[in-house]
Amino acid sequence: MRKIKPLLLLLIAMALPTTAQQQKLFTLEDLNFGGTNYHNLQPKNMWLTWWGEQLVRTDVEECYLIDPKTGRESLLFTLDDINRWAGSDDSVRYVRHLMNATFPYPAEPIVKLGNRKAVILLDFKKKQIVWQDSISDQTAYDWNARSRATAYVKDYQLCVADAQNREHQLTTDGSREIVYGQSVHRDEFGITKGTFWSPDGQRLAFYRMDQSMVKDYPQVDIFAREATHEPDKYPMAGMTSHQVTVGVYNLQTAKTVYLKTPATPAAAPAAVSDASPSDVPVYFTNIAWSPDSKTVYMLELNRQQNDCRLVSYDATTGRRMAELYRETSDKYVEPLHPIVFLPWDHTKFILQSQRDGYNHLYLYNIKGECISQLTKGPWVVLNLLGFNQKQQQIVFTANREHPLHQRLYSVSMKGEVRQLETTDGVHSGLLSPSGNLLIDRYSTPTRPRVIDVVDLTKKSPRHTTLLEAEDPWAEYKQPIFECGSIKAADGMTDLYYRMVKPADFNPAKQYPTVVYVYGGPHAHNIAASWHWASRSWETYMAQKGYIVFILDNRGSENRGRDFEQTTWHQLGQVEMLDQMEGVKYLRSLPYVDMNRLGVHGWSYGGFMTISLMTNYPDVFKVGVAGGPVIDWKWYEVMYGERYMGTPQSNPEGYAKCSLLPMAKNLKGRLQIITGYNDATVVPQHCLSFLDACVKAGTQPDFFTYPGEEHNMRGHASVHLHERITQYFEDYLK
Repeated sequence: MRKIKPLLLLLIAMALPTTAQQQKLFTLEDLNFGGTNYHNLQPKNMWLTWWGEQLVRTDVEECYLIDPKTGRESLLFTLDDINRWAGSDDSVRYVRHLMNATFPYPAEPIVKLGNRKAVILLDFKKKQIVWQDSISDQTAYDWNARSRATAYVKDYQLCVADAQNREHQLTTDGSREIVYGQSVHRDEFGITKGTFWSPDGQRLAFYRMDQSMVKDYPQVDIFAREATHEPDKYPMAGMTSHQVTVGVYNLQTAKTVYLKTPATPAAAPAAVSDASPSDVPVYFTNIAWSPDSKTVYMLELNRQQNDCRLVSYDATTGRRMAELYRETSDKYVEPLHPIVFLPWDHTKFILQSQRDGYNHLYLYNIKGECISQLTKGPWVVLNLLGFNQKQQQIVFTANREHPLHQRLYSVSMKGEVRQLETTDGVHSGLLSPSGNLLIDRYSTPTRPRVIDVVDLTKKSPRHTTLLEAEDPWAEYKQPIFECGSIKAADGMTDLYYRMVKPADFNPAKQYPTVVYVYGGPHAHNIAASWHWASRSWETYMAQKGYIVFILDNRGSENRGRDFEQTTWHQLGQVEMLDQMEGVKYLRSLPYVDMNRLGVHGWSYGGFMTISLMTNYPDVFKVGVAGGPVIDWKWYEVMYGERYMGTPQSNPEGYAKCSLLPMAKNLKGRLQIITGYNDATVVPQHCLSFLDACVKAGTQPDFFTYPGEEHNMRGHASVHLHERITQYFEDYLK
């Protein structure tokens, strides 16, 4: 082969700019959720919904029908059409965009739209409004399509407006201390709201929470001319908690009955001692209705959270009818999903439980008899999407193939599992009402977003691709994203990690490295989605010349009951051992500079950051801990007692996990950051640790965001991540 002279090679290199020279660099305005350019760098998306079995794409200005077989679109209506038909003029527009449009009636050409002033139903064939409510700016808004009644909270009182917009005030004693129709138990146990319409829309189950006995945490609003006291009801572990009851309002009789649950004790610390456990339920969750709207089903849990029961109640009288299921544990039971009735057989329902070690689907009848376990194996059912009625199958997502993948499946009543797609990655789905069609959204480590429509009526599901998003970062200098596994500290369990390296990574160099950590339950950091689920801040740090390492330790989610419960009564201990196995792996890599090792995390990750900085002070040079738990005795009852018991029943565990005695061990540079009005991890945590450091003579840095809560909102998030980055730039690099 003829050789090219070195000088000619040099001239060619000078004439043709390198790829890196052509590529842009990221800013935090590009990468951070609060940044001005963030949305422009997200993968292209489509907003889709079902109108019966017809697929509709909603956009800001238009709605389109989509042919599921071909993906071809036809215009349904525009935003201008809607506002013209609604009778609005240029100065007053009923609707500002169409992205939240829904189609509540499969056989009728009616679209539901709303703004902060009203919700309308508009017939787009007749081109006129057929119904609208008169409710504006109320909280806990919950509309029922069948009765067209709306539940909402107004001036602390629970109200219902019927289809004729007549207001029915259900309560009179609502206040800051008596809370109606809103989420209770601090959003634990899968609770996200406080009202639950019956299938026929004629009855409303709702929460009533009496928190008058709960101590106030003294939050302060500094933005008034004179700072004002804005207390927050915050039940701490081992202390008196709130009491919840469940009411049922009958829209036809305008009467309310309360479910006759077992009497709730005062819940003082002595009542929850391990020495004298109480079987009386105090947590009421996962409310569900029978298909005939006559029975309320509810999962009830004792305060120790180790005894869970499924109970049925008469919706007319509130009478406790039967206990259908009971699950106990020597650690804890955590109900997260209501039962779901089979649409083709109202005498049977699906119950989710991890009683065999992994969350699976069980078929029960209304007598409380277990007919069969439908799914089984060392994998986790992640989400029940719905039913295919014709084939009598359940559609769900699970990590059956691999812990990092979330795939789509169906299971028959005989327990036959079928995979519904053929691509590794992280999938989510939205079923049509019949269950014959499925919107499949997914990404892989190298594909930002794909949206398919899957026809489930075929023996082999047929896919039509609606969107294959291009890489929105194509013009930017991107880091290297890698994924792998190591063994946990037990020497047996596989743990998965993500590593983010600079785009110009050179294995002959040594790089400062930051361990990003969360580590707690109900979260995971590594998944087989785009960039291995990397956070955008990791990209920014790689661009600055750092390696970022993230490991999901034991105690994190989606790996089964025993994997998560290994941390019970000793939070932070097993997690640290596993994170140090990650550090051992980093030590084996010649390109990691172990003299420049940092750690960062938020919330539970803040707790882990300070734990690692003070338990291994000679390993980590710099740390940034955001919103950290310092001592679990200051954390909330439900979460804290599930994992730690009470300070009265587990004093050794609380003492071992507290970071206050560890303040004396701090050697490296540590910055602690918190929202000044954090109502999740209250400021008492950070301030108490600072006091302990003062007494011990150690020197952390501290920064707070006035008016912000547990996570920084809006553009404050950009400021936050610049501050975190700069701290590592100042002291680690």
